[in-house]
Amino acid sequence: MSFSAKTGSKGRGLQHRRTEKQSTICLQQMNVDPSDDEAVWKASNNRTTTHQDSDSKPAVAKKRKQPTECFLSQPEEKQESTVKAKRRKKKKISDILEKSAPKPGVPADLQNLLSQHFGENRSVIEIEELKLSDSCFLPANDLTHSFSSYLKEICPKWAKLRKNHKEKKSVVMLVICSSALRSLELIKSMTAFKGDCRVLKLFAKHIKIKEQMNMLEKGVFHIGVGTPGRVKALVEQDGLCLNSTKYMILDWNWRDQKLRRMMDIPEIKKETIDLLEMSIIKLCREGSVKLGLF
Repeated sequence: MSFSAKTGSKGRGLQHRRTEKQSTICLQQMNVDPSDDEAVWKASNNRTTTHQDSDSKPAVAKKRKQPTECFLSQPEEKQESTVKAKRRKKKKISDILEKSAPKPGVPADLQNLLSQHFGENRSVIEIEELKLSDSCFLPANDLTHSFSSYLKEICPKWAKLRKNHKEKKSVVMLVICSSALRSLELIKSMTAFKGDCRVLKLFAKHIKIKEQMNMLEKGVFHIGVGTPGRVKALVEQDGLCLNSTKYMILDWNWRDQKLRRMMDIPEIKKETIDLLEMSIIKLCREGSVKLGLF
């Protein structure tokens, strides 16, 4: 036998003895007698099962949470542009009127206003019916008159008309303006013209429509001064009759603090046109009412 073979058999013997020794120690730790073959077989079976279970269910290692660092996000610095974009400003009516020179209203202005308002929704024949001849208009204010002097010019026979008027629920002269405050100003400024005739306020501020209807029904009034919305409501509710009306004056040229005329305010413009269409245009075409632009 060669030397290498002897060495190999000797090494295998040493390894076998070590394995037996380790097995004996394990059996002793498990309180098993090495001489009892049945106990040894059960112990080895248990070890194999335990080993397989441990292999099939690997231990889950807890992951440590790594500390997260918090950084405050800083807004990016916007580079200010040296040239700022100019925003286009919407042109206001007051801006346009401020640059334009005051121009007195003429009958053609009212005619054009009616044509523009009804042009899209009315036929050519219907628009023709809304047109008024020059004979339907009184002389327009040339911006040199006060209200009293203008009324004296357009109505020289006022004293006679005032005496002959005895009908209730009606007025001889109807003055239409943009607001209640303007109505009060016009009433004060007509003192030299009106004399002892009775003037009725026809606006909505602080006055109920039923009160105005009761006053018209019980008394005789010669002049009515108010806003188109309230006058229209009184006509619709049969509180005011226009059959006795001879003059209708529109406060056309006066401008408020924003330099707007009454026809520059959309609500007042619409209500005035509605009032004209309701009955005034028809009465003007029949010749019973004259229109004046103050």
